[in-house]
Amino acid sequence: MAKANIKSKKGFTIIEVVLVLAIAGLIFLMVFVALPALQRSQRDTQRRDDMARFLSQLNQYQANNNGKVPETKAKYTEFINNYLQVRTSKNDASTAQDSFTDPSGTDYIIAAVTTCSDADNGCPQKSKAEDYKDGKINVYTNATCDGENPKYSKGDRKIAITYKFEGAGTYCGHN
Repeated sequence: MAKANIKSKKGFTIIEVVLVLAIAGLIFLMVFVALPALQRSQRDTQRRDDMARFLSQLNQYQANNNGKVPETKAKYTEFINNYLQVRTSKNDASTAQDSFTDPSGTDYIIAAVTTCSDADNGCPQKSKAEDYKDGKINVYTNATCDGENPKYSKGDRKIAITYKFEGAGTYCGHN
């Protein structure tokens, strides 16, 4: 008997190609789903660093002003402009090299300045959602932090600040 002259062709079957494409698609999907969470986490880390910088410069402000702290939203805006904006010239606001800006691109602003008292049984909490978004910082005088919330602490030179993160949680820091 003569052997049939059959040439075997080498290559991938359709099932193998579909399987490789499905695995590549799953990997792409996992990266696509994880990327926004990673970016949000990076922005929140930058916000945490910015709030620590805010408190550090607040300590510098107190050292330069006989221990006093800004008392109004307008005074805190002035504090941000004078202590957190780095300029090449003190008189030229247009040469700002570093600004106190949220990673989303909006400027941080002071939403509210609240004085805590012993009568408050702590500090009154802001319930308005607009006070916790878009780069808004809440400032509490006579306060320290108890977890994510400010609490009353005797001493008018004590300041606590809160900031709502984009991901989850609230930053509360004090000097």
